Amino acid sequence: MNGQRKIEIMDTTLRDGEQTSGVSFLPAEKLQIAKLLLEELNVDRIEVASARVSEGELEGVKKITHWAKEKGYLGRIEVLGFVDTPISVDWILAAGGKVLNLLTKGSLNHLTFQLKKKPEEHFSEIKEAVQYAVDQGMEVNVYLEDWSNGMRNSQEYTMDLISYLNKLPIKRVMLPDTLGLLSPDQVAQYIEKVTTAFPDLHFDFHAHNDYDLSVANVLMATKHGVHGIHTTINGLGERAGNSPLESVVACINDFTEFDLDVKEHKIYQVSKLVEQFSGLHIPMNKPVIGENVFTQTAGIHADGDQKKNLYFSDLLPERFGRTRKYALGKTSGKANIMKNIMDLGISLEPEELVKVTQAVIKLGDKKEKVTPEDLPYIISDVLQNNSIRNDIQIAGYHMTHSKDLKPTVQLRLKVYDLYYEAHASGNGQYDSFMKALKKIYKGLGKSLPKLTDFGVSIPPGGKTDAFVESIITWEWGKKFKTKGLDSDQTVAAMKATEKMLNIIEQMEQTTTEKSKIYGNENSIIGG
Repeated sequence: MNGQRKIEIMDTTLRDGEQTSGVSFLPAEKLQIAKLLLEELNVDRIEVASARVSEGELEGVKKITHWAKEKGYLGRIEVLGFVDTPISVDWILAAGGKVLNLLTKGSLNHLTFQLKKKPEEHFSEIKEAVQYAVDQGMEVNVYLEDWSNGMRNSQEYTMDLISYLNKLPIKRVMLPDTLGLLSPDQVAQYIEKVTTAFPDLHFDFHAHNDYDLSVANVLMATKHGVHGIHTTINGLGERAGNSPLESVVACINDFTEFDLDVKEHKIYQVSKLVEQFSGLHIPMNKPVIGENVFTQTAGIHADGDQKKNLYFSDLLPERFGRTRKYALGKTSGKANIMKNIMDLGISLEPEELVKVTQAVIKLGDKKEKVTPEDLPYIISDVLQNNSIRNDIQIAGYHMTHSKDLKPTVQLRLKVYDLYYEAHASGNGQYDSFMKALKKIYKGLGKSLPKLTDFGVSIPPGGKTDAFVESIITWEWGKKFKTKGLDSDQTVAAMKATEKMLNIIEQMEQTTTEKSKIYGNENSIIGG
């Protein structure tokens, strides 16, 4: 095996990938994806359609071939066609194509029960189709559909077909594991057999992912003699999908000595655009391109990265146009928090860092997602809390909200060491809360500031369900604002109100003994 052999990448996102259930690219989207594949990623070839499918498919191929011809890429554009001389070839020619990927039967089972033909009859029709295409100035590659089953169950037929093709004017023989049924050991065995028997033929391998083995099978195929691999962006394809380009490229680059022309640093950018066009979201934990795969959550990992790259891997995010992130959650430690804070350009005191860490862990324990975009909100909340004494606390509450009934709130308030309760109904949960609070304060002979403005915000992008920030403006001789943070909008407003109570308490404090001001403990006020 020549260690420096070049491996071609033929991407079939626009043909086999479009067989994903629910995925149908518009002609304009097909053109954009073709441009991304050839100019941004620099894959060697792309398969863009099947002949005879629809007028929309014909329009899409025409757009691509027109652009490709102007750019000098036409020989890299391939279209699947059938043994139906001259129909498929004429269709591809009308679409402006110059490369036919001819679909033949790679197993005796498919030939016998689907086409209901004898091998010699099929071989003759293949020869006719190939010769007609070549006569029209086309280049021909040949698919052996169901090749994997052919090697398992009708190997003599399959090898005879390859031997026959070897005598025809074709460029490549393409070996699909059509049902994704092979193990890596079987791929090694079967690929070794065909490449040894036909050393001068160019073989492609086309894997499906039904057993989640497509990438492992691709590695085996490259190591046992194939010259080309078929992929799709994000692993699109029917059933469990095809071998994903992103993982195939990473593995060939890291685990073999073969050469690839694909630009790794463009993979993530193209992947996200195809995600938008296809409407299929990439799983968060999908290797190379998933949102979480370069995100450290455990604090010990961030600590190790800062000290000596203890968790270093060759799979660096920068290779794929990405950056490593340090997630915030219940397993975050100081190192994770510090890394994110440094990225924000913020410097916290040690005690403030402890409180921010505690706030992140508390949110993580609630199974809320905490992102770096949330961190400024948490820091702002912690710093405001640090500047306010917590003499008055919302010790408990029960809220109801029912259709055609007024919302109600049962409120328990702690003032220094004494507790007071009230309940009320209002036009909304927060209105009910404020009415209950006013009852308690009226019983204490105290008044509340005027609420002059109420605002709600969420971290940029709105992609987190971690919390809402409520910002309330109060008038108490002068105007001031308080903020509250919680995953529930009403609770966030209640926390902002609690801060207001402590601020005005500090404003009003006198030397009068607290017990004389507030009377008896555990009072129940108003119904």
